[in-house]
Amino acid sequence: MGNYLHSLRRRRRKRLAAEHAQLSDQRVAVIGLGRFGSSLANELMQRGWDVLGIDTDARLVQRYSDSLTHSAVADCTDPDVLAQLGVTEFTSAVVGIGTDIEASILVTSNLLEANVPNIWAKAISRQHGQILERLGAHHVVLPEHEMGERVAHLVTGRMLDFIEFDDDYALVKTVAPDIVTGIALGQSLVRSKYGVTVVGIKRPGEDFTYATPETVVEQGDVIVVTGKTQAVETFAALA
Repeated sequence: MGNYLHSLRRRRRKRLAAEHAQLSDQRVAVIGLGRFGSSLANELMQRGWDVLGIDTDARLVQRYSDSLTHSAVADCTDPDVLAQLGVTEFTSAVVGIGTDIEASILVTSNLLEANVPNIWAKAISRQHGQILERLGAHHVVLPEHEMGERVAHLVTGRMLDFIEFDDDYALVKTVAPDIVTGIALGQSLVRSKYGVTVVGIKRPGEDFTYATPETVVEQGDVIVVTGKTQAVETFAALA
């Protein structure tokens, strides 16, 4: 029993050490420096990360070489190249290749084979995304689709901002509808009536503040609401 408990503690220490290493390692390899990859790489640089940018196009690598920590012209469909560049030692990698689906799949597969712990992969279609998910990519993003869906919500004029999450949950910024103005949120029964929660409020000329059951919403206030996507859409339509 003592040996068993000792083994459990040792495995737990190793797991915690690995998780700590992932959190403290602020290095990321961005493979594919097109619009998505270059924008992501530059944003990560501004946040203090060390970024290795890789692309097969020498012109793109030259364009971003001065703004990234490291850059390289390389074909990462070859697993040996990943090892030579040291990518296999990173805890995070982003596959920003979009137009060449075969290359996207091969690079993602190579990263998985190398046991890179945190792999983000861009997809250009739902079918492409499904393939990446089946391969085992830890995070799959469809930037064009997600942005198109977000803008569609904004074009209707009902919302000021809209963010949807994978589990059919959304965060919406909208002008407060009349049904919640003039009374405390706790008395308006927004959650029980509409299935949404008001988490923030902004009055003209003031900063956003957290909403509480005692908060009284006034006409013209902007509120942040969370809940199931259909519920927040219905609630925003009341405005």
